[in-house]
Amino acid sequence: METFDAFESSNISSLGYDEESATLQVTFQNGTAYQYFDVPHHVWAAFKAAESKGVFLNTEIKGAYRYSRA
Repeated sequence: METFDAFESSNISSLGYDEESATLQVTFQNGTAYQYFDVPHHVWAAFKAAESKGVFLNTEIKGAYRYSRA
């Protein structure tokens, strides 16, 4: 799993993406983690590049992909 934590966010502590399964993992500052399924690689790339990770999560990920608590 590729991880990405070189950013500052008041809510998100780290991001991870498994290209083989197209699974995105979002870990929050409180330790809770969620996995989002069938996320295309280009969405992962856009998430990493987004100025605000929280805004991107809320507008582009939540409600668009199946998820479960990890």
